[in-house]
Amino acid sequence: MKYVLSIDQGTTSSRAILFDETLNLRTTAQEEFPQIFPQSGWVEHDPRDLWATTAGTCRQVIERAGIDAKDIISIGITNQRETTVVWNRKTGEPVHNAIVWQDRRTGEFCRKLREAGHAEMFADRTGLLLDPYFSATKLKWILDNAEGARDAAARGELLFGTVDTYLIWKLTGGASHVTDATNAARTMLYDIRKGRWSQTICDLFDIPMNMLPEVRDSAAEFGETRADLFGRPIPILGVAGDQQAATIGQACFEPGMLKSTYGTGCFALLNTGDTPVRSQNRLLTTIAYQLDGKPTYALEGSIFVAGAVVQWLRDGLKIIREASETQPLAEAADPTQEVVLVPAFTGLGAPYWNPDCRGAIFGLSRNSGPQELAKAALESVGYQTRDLLEAMHADWTGQGAAPVLRVDGGMSASDWAMQFLSDIIDAPVDRPKVLETTALGVAWLAGMKAGALPDRDAFAKGWALDRQFEPAMDAKTRDRKYANWKRAVDSTLAY
Repeated sequence: MKYVLSIDQGTTSSRAILFDETLNLRTTAQEEFPQIFPQSGWVEHDPRDLWATTAGTCRQVIERAGIDAKDIISIGITNQRETTVVWNRKTGEPVHNAIVWQDRRTGEFCRKLREAGHAEMFADRTGLLLDPYFSATKLKWILDNAEGARDAAARGELLFGTVDTYLIWKLTGGASHVTDATNAARTMLYDIRKGRWSQTICDLFDIPMNMLPEVRDSAAEFGETRADLFGRPIPILGVAGDQQAATIGQACFEPGMLKSTYGTGCFALLNTGDTPVRSQNRLLTTIAYQLDGKPTYALEGSIFVAGAVVQWLRDGLKIIREASETQPLAEAADPTQEVVLVPAFTGLGAPYWNPDCRGAIFGLSRNSGPQELAKAALESVGYQTRDLLEAMHADWTGQGAAPVLRVDGGMSASDWAMQFLSDIIDAPVDRPKVLETTALGVAWLAGMKAGALPDRDAFAKGWALDRQFEPAMDAKTRDRKYANWKRAVDSTLAY
C-alpha cells in the first residue's frame, strides 16, 4: 500500500492527513498553536509555530500509521491563504511575526490607495479589491516597520511567501522558493490574466521582485523534503490555497458548480471556467486551480467569521465547552425571540468589505440566554452565505442560479446549521461523505502528479453524497428573517 500525505496548515491549527492510494483517509494528527492579538483588529502567528506544528503532525501520522517514509509517494500542501511571512534567505529566521489574513492594520493605507484612484487597476490585474485582507499591503507593512527590513530587502537578503511557500522552503531546507497559482492569486501582487507577478504593483509598494517566489501549476514539482525530516526525501507535488483545494476536493470542475467551506471563515467559490468574470457586486475574481499551464477561474465570496463565531462562544463568552454543544442549544432556543448576531469581529467581508465595523447583537430581551446566542451564531453563517450567493447569481448573468451548494468544513457537520442554510438560501445543500475536502483536494493533486491516482474525470465520479438538506422553511418566514438580517447589517455598518 502506498500513501499520499496532505499537510493542511490552517488559521488555528496545523494538521497532517494520510490518504491511501484509493483516497481513503487512514490517519490524522492535529496541533493548535497560539493566536497573537497585538491590538484590536491585528492578528499574528509566530512562523516558527506554523513550522513546528506542521513538522510534528507529519511525524505523528507516519508513526501512527506504522509505515515508513518510503511508503509515501508524494506530499500535498494546502494552507491558510493571504497570511504573510518574510524571512532571511540565509538564516531562515522570520523578520516579524506572520500577519494573518484576518488582520486589518493596513485599512488606512488601502483607503488612501482607493482615494488615489488605484482600485480599478488592482481589480483589473489581480481580480481583488483594495483591502487589508490580501498579502501585498501586509508585506509592505512588514518592510516599513520591521527593524532593518527595508535595507535587507534592498540587499536581496529577504524572502516573501504565503504559508505554503514558507513551509516548502523549510521542508526542502531552503532549496525551493516556490508557490502555486492559486496562492499567488491571493497576494494582490499577481496578474491573474497574464500569469505573472505585476511589476507595476511591486513598484507602487516598493517591493523588490527578487523577494517573490516562482509560481507553478497546482500539480507540479515543488521540491523534495530534506532526508533527515522523515527518513528519506519525499516529493512535494501538489499545492493549493485552502479554499481552492476544497473546490478541487468537492470536484467542482465544471463551470457553474459551487461550493462553500465553513472553517474559521466561510468561503464560497463558483467555477467560471477559463474566463475570469469581473464582479459587479464586490466579489473576488480568482484562480480556482491551474493544471498544465491553464488556469481555471472562479468568483469567490469571503466571510471572515464562520466557525470563529463558535470559538467566540467557547473562548470569549465561555457558554460552551465544545463546538458540538451549539446544536442542542440552538434547538432549545425560544422560537419567539429574533436575536440577530452580526459577527463583524474583524470587519465585514464580501459583499460589504468594511474593515472598520465591529460585531453587534440585535433583538436581545431579558429572557435571552446561551440558547438564543448559539442559535443566532449558527444562523449568522447562513445569512452571510446567502449574501454571497445573491451576489454571485447577479454576477453569473445568463447562467442561472447554481442548482445545489456543496458544503464542507467543520461546521458542515452540524445538521441544524446545514438545514438552516438550506432554508435561508432556498436551495439544496449537499454534504459529502468525505468532509476533509481541503486535504483531499491536494492529496489528489499530489497523487495524480505522481501517477498513482486517477485523472480529473474519474476523481469527480468518485465524489459521494452523505446527506442532502432540502429547504423546508416557508417563503414568508424566510423573507422576514433575511430582512431582519439585512437591517442588522445596515445598522452595524452605520454604527
